[in-house]
Amino acid sequence: MASSANLSGNPLLSTWNTPFGIPPFESIAPEHFKPAFDRALADQQDEIAAISGSGTAATFANTIEALERSGAALKRVGGVFFNLAGSHTNEAIQAVEREMAPILAKHRNSIFMNEALYRRVADLYDNRESLGLDAEQARVLERYHTIFVRAGAKLAPDEKRRLAAITERLASLGTQFSQNVLADEKSYQLVLETEEDLAGLPSFLREAAAQAAEERGLTGKYVITLSRSSIEPFLQFSKRRDLREQAFRAWASRGDNNGATDNKAIIAEMAALRVERAKLLGYETFADFKLSDTMAKTPEAVLKLLNDVWAPARARALAERDDLQALAQSQGDNVVIEPWDWRFYADQVRMARHNLDEATIKPYFQLDRIIEAAFETAHRLFGLNFQELQDFPKYHPDIRAWQVLDSQGADVGIFIGDYFARPSKRSGAWMSAFRSQERLTGDVRPIIVNVMNFAKGGAGEPSLLSFDDARTLFHEFGHGLHGLLSSVTYPLLAGTAVPTDFVELPSQLYEHWLSQPDILRRYATHSRTGEPIPEELLERLMAARNFNQGFATVEYLASAFVDLELHRRDDAKDLDVSAFEKETLEKIGMPREIIMRHRTPHFTHVFAGDGYSSGYYSYMWSEVLDADAFTAFEETGDAFDKEMAEKLKRFIYSAGNLRDPAEAYTAFRGRLPTADALLAKRGLAA
Repeated sequence: MASSANLSGNPLLSTWNTPFGIPPFESIAPEHFKPAFDRALADQQDEIAAISGSGTAATFANTIEALERSGAALKRVGGVFFNLAGSHTNEAIQAVEREMAPILAKHRNSIFMNEALYRRVADLYDNRESLGLDAEQARVLERYHTIFVRAGAKLAPDEKRRLAAITERLASLGTQFSQNVLADEKSYQLVLETEEDLAGLPSFLREAAAQAAEERGLTGKYVITLSRSSIEPFLQFSKRRDLREQAFRAWASRGDNNGATDNKAIIAEMAALRVERAKLLGYETFADFKLSDTMAKTPEAVLKLLNDVWAPARARALAERDDLQALAQSQGDNVVIEPWDWRFYADQVRMARHNLDEATIKPYFQLDRIIEAAFETAHRLFGLNFQELQDFPKYHPDIRAWQVLDSQGADVGIFIGDYFARPSKRSGAWMSAFRSQERLTGDVRPIIVNVMNFAKGGAGEPSLLSFDDARTLFHEFGHGLHGLLSSVTYPLLAGTAVPTDFVELPSQLYEHWLSQPDILRRYATHSRTGEPIPEELLERLMAARNFNQGFATVEYLASAFVDLELHRRDDAKDLDVSAFEKETLEKIGMPREIIMRHRTPHFTHVFAGDGYSSGYYSYMWSEVLDADAFTAFEETGDAFDKEMAEKLKRFIYSAGNLRDPAEAYTAFRGRLPTADALLAKRGLAA
């Protein structure tokens, strides 16, 4: 750990003489961040002042390109800080995060509410047809104009001041929300000691629980955590119904414990501030505001999709529940199915129907082999090759990195994989960038990271994945490719900088290739014997793909409904979060035996920042696209069809935000999709 925070010795502000410009993580200490942020903010303020105060008439070069060049240090410092804040945090980093959240929001407001700067942008936008811009320049100008307007640039001074105060407060609240959820996840552990405690748990789960205990100083015991890769298999296999209930209730009540980390008051304040923000900007509700800059455009369009899928999904889930209840009774279990029972009995129903259980499947899904499968898929589709780096800066010993090369051996970028759960990491899985691709300031190659929360195998044992885990790895690698393959000039348009209901297309589409038989035959190999997955097991696995799909669709849709309905309120004052959640679920007829995939008090997608607020529907919207897009490959008879893959790369994976999403999809497919392929994919078609 470095001890000096003076600017001259601050590694965040120094030249990085590291392999491929990877951040010098081992030299960076928490105390470096605040001084680095201060300097970077001041630098960009000077840059913005020079642009807005220029005495010369606005041109694309002296205004838009100058804006794009500004803030280079801030992007670099922020890229390191926010990645570590999510993947390897500590109390010192969290303190900086709380301090910086409103400061960074204030800084953004100072740019996008800058009257003189907006006048220059607006002048260019009003005269855009006469500027001789190419298509990418026109798109950058249009996006900047939209961003300024949506940030409040056209408001009166008093309205600007109020909107600025709102966004600064929202930034602080979102940070606290996220830290509260992490605190609840970090503080909980279910310690198992006796064989009775371990009843039903297969060897891979015991090994992972022993590893988790070891990491927490409980050698010789077993620990179940609230990481999804720990809690879900425990709920699936544990024969101890009392322990399943105990663990489930802890999982479901993150952020909802009426103590210091309770998030309900934060949600209520955020909801009220979001409504006020929307009204200041001329919208009736926050959902109207947020969705106006997406593919969906309106809450009504989102509701139509959610409702179209809800009816068949709910019917399927109720039938699945009846099957679970019947199985329990046939076994003499005198229980009424509860949420903590669902996975336990569903696993047994799957075994009865498909002769398939997780303990049989999991040894064939080794983490290292699935990483190789994801890379092989990228090679066959896009000609990419991956060379693992052995000597590079690491922020944690577990991370791995690869140089990515194209088919001609040219550098594409760096891919970092951070795969294992740990107490310093927030839950979930995500893709991010330490550096994004662009060509404005040189041939800048991206540094992309995938972060997961898989259970780490015991000492000397491979880390094993469920099929869902493997799908998650492919999903996040799809996002990773969206960043790695980006080929744009302007940073604003790079990689995943697209609307949320389009950004999930490259990730969800990539999941389809995991299920290709030739990929599974080659990479699903047994952890003990090395034998490929038997053909008959592969057939059973594929036949069971839509098993429990009613449950999966209902838990997801419930979260999407609650998110949307909460943000469709035109007055969110005095919001009772628990009552609202309950009423919304009752209104849609939520089955009692299923809960939301993300209950409101720990719904970080929606409340740990603006990201997916009013936008959790995006996964379903993008699934309409991805189901139809993969059908395009199937129609060729080759899941790796070269011509189709080239179109996919050109218009989707490498195109960033060069085009409106509907235009981009139409350029790839020739038309926009319907929901038919989605319903068929989920096995919910009539």
